[in-house]
Amino acid sequence: MREPTAPAYYDRRAAEYDDWYLGRALYAERERDGFAEELGTVAETLAALAPARTLDVACGTGFLTRHLRGRITGLVQSARMLDVAHTRLPGAELVQGDALALPFPEDCFDRVVTGHFYGHLDEEQRARFLRESRRVARELVVVDASRAHSDVDEQWAPRVLRDGSSWEVYKRWFTPSELLAELGGGDVLLAGHWFLVVRSPR
Repeated sequence: MREPTAPAYYDRRAAEYDDWYLGRALYAERERDGFAEELGTVAETLAALAPARTLDVACGTGFLTRHLRGRITGLVQSARMLDVAHTRLPGAELVQGDALALPFPEDCFDRVVTGHFYGHLDEEQRARFLRESRRVARELVVVDASRAHSDVDEQWAPRVLRDGSSWEVYKRWFTPSELLAELGGGDVLLAGHWFLVVRSPR
C-alpha cells in the first residue's frame, strides 16, 4: 500500500514500532554507528525543554514523548499505537485524532512537538500540519531524520513488517537549514548524523 500516512500501516506496526529505535528484530543487522548515542542526545534535548503545556502530535508509542516535561497531551491516529502509549505514559492525556485537523481550540498549548512525523508528509500535508500546529501553539519543535545519512532528499521507502506485509512509506529528509526555512525560522537544537531537532516560534 502506498500512502504518506496510512493508519492501517501504523496499526499493524504498533507492536514492533520501537524496534527501529532500539535496533532489534528486523533492524538488528543494520549498520548504525553512533545511532544509540545520538538517540540519547535527542532524549536529553527534549528533556531540556522548559516544562510547558505540550501537544506531541503523532506521538506513536510515546517513545520520545516520555522525555517531555510539563502537562503533556499525546495525539495519534492509530488505535493500536494509542494502546501502547497508554502503558508508557500514564500521566499524559492521550487522544486519538487527525494530525492534519487537530481537535483542539486555538492557543490551547504552549508548544507542539512532533517526532518522525513531519518527514513522512508530502508538501501539501506539511503545509496543512504547519497551519494547524501554529493555530494551537506558539512554538513548534520538530524531531526528524537527518539528511546527513541519506543519499536522497525524498523517496517512497519499502517497509516489511514481521507479519510479512509490505508497504511503501513516503519519506523526506531535511538538513536543519532546509527544515527551518520551511518552518519560517527558528533555532537548531541538534544537528546530528542520524537526527535533527529544531525549534520554531510562531
